[in-house]
Amino acid sequence: MTRLRRTRTPDGRRLEASHVVKAPAADAWDLLVDTTRWPEWSPLVTGVEATERRIQLDTSGRVRIPGAWVPFRITAYVPAERRWSWRVLGLPGAGHRVDDLGANRCRIAFELPPTATGYAPVCLRALERLEEVLEQEGIE
Repeated sequence: MTRLRRTRTPDGRRLEASHVVKAPAADAWDLLVDTTRWPEWSPLVTGVEATERRIQLDTSGRVRIPGAWVPFRITAYVPAERRWSWRVLGLPGAGHRVDDLGANRCRIAFELPPTATGYAPVCLRALERLEEVLEQEGIE
């Protein structure tokens, strides 16, 4: 189930794009925090150079999007809540969150700041791609 809704987050009011997937929350979280895997699920990111492979607070680097490399910095990283957010080009970017729903299910959510709500279609496609990657990895 995919949905868009307005919500309040630790970063303030956001538009949340979320999708429930059949995968353990830990697997979805691992996929979101591994910078080398971002091009697998992001419709825009085709390359990443980062100070750490697995993000942490203040990880920085740059992502390649069509036509340019743009800088990023992780501004919030709360593994206990499976939540992180970043700034891209110095501007607030999407927050990323994984909610454990039990029974091998989780919700992956992107929290969009008011200035980035036009990015919602890209986030919805990213959520579909995340599900595809997680399903492929679940096949033995």
